Amino acid sequence: MQVTDRARPTHGGNRLWAASLAGIGQEQILDFSASINPLGPPQSAIEAIQSHLTELNHYPDPEYTLLRQALGKFHQLSPEWILAGNGVAELLTWVGRDLSQLSATVLFTPAFTDYYRALKTFDCQVEKHPFLLDNQDLKLKIESPQIINSHTKGILINNPHNPTGYLFSRDSLLPYLEQFALVVIDEAFMDFLSPEQQQSLIDLVPLHPNLVILRSLTKFYSLPGLRLGYAIAHPDRLQRWQAWRDPWCVNALAVAAGIAVLEDQEFQQQTWTWLAEARSQLFTGLSQITGLNPLPNVANYLLVKTEVAGSLLQKELLQDDKILIRDCLSFPELGDRYFRVAVRLEHENQKLINALSKLS
Repeated sequence: MQVTDRARPTHGGNRLWAASLAGIGQEQILDFSASINPLGPPQSAIEAIQSHLTELNHYPDPEYTLLRQALGKFHQLSPEWILAGNGVAELLTWVGRDLSQLSATVLFTPAFTDYYRALKTFDCQVEKHPFLLDNQDLKLKIESPQIINSHTKGILINNPHNPTGYLFSRDSLLPYLEQFALVVIDEAFMDFLSPEQQQSLIDLVPLHPNLVILRSLTKFYSLPGLRLGYAIAHPDRLQRWQAWRDPWCVNALAVAAGIAVLEDQEFQQQTWTWLAEARSQLFTGLSQITGLNPLPNVANYLLVKTEVAGSLLQKELLQDDKILIRDCLSFPELGDRYFRVAVRLEHENQKLINALSKLS
């Protein structure tokens, strides 16, 4: 199959596209393009899936009562404040519909590409406010945006931010709750931080009906094939979303796995321990390669500034070493000056470092 730029994916993790480009099988690819926990799926999820296979001949509970109860216990919230979704992507669709009722939606760019998909679906007006990258020391900072008529607008923020991995402090986000008609915080990668490091606003949702938090269970627990996310928001908003969407959005096996992993404290601690060491190893290794400058961050991925085109590095790594990295062509503000890589196991990180060293 011939691969063209038109077929270039806008998300990481497209192994079929990469395998076609390199002329190899999907199973041969070492995937650094999708920011998924390499320690999983946890055994607790596998066992839950296996023990619920007999439920495949029944419809799931349309209210997802047990999953919402488990999530409520995990976050110390009433289940009525939680809506399970077919990944964060599905929930972003309903975010887009709500935001379309406002005069504009503010995004800090570069922004996660699926935001544009959700906002375009409902013809939302997008107002971009760029991050500033200081190319000398590669510290990330953001200007205080001068946003006019913010009370008629919404704001959609990644925290930690994708693709930079920048962590907004909780205090820096609080003013937005008073300034905007709707504040949506996508915390899909927040659980990669230990509880004492997290800057979540989940506990403030009951106090602010204009606040929506999105969370993913598939990245941290390495279950992207199951598709499982959830929203935390005012019950009136969630009931409206439930009325809009198709029934049974979440399958029974995803529900079973989700309930199980929430209680898997051993896996959670194992992940936090792994990430701190592996991210430091990968950051240090990439920093020592001529022409590469990774940005320090808190996430399970690194955004890397490159003197060689990111798309060219992607192609050469695939063909020479069967390694897939994420180019940044789908982020207009970054283009071919950057690429993004997930943090993986230390021996895999070293393989990437060695491969990039040969290309420098």
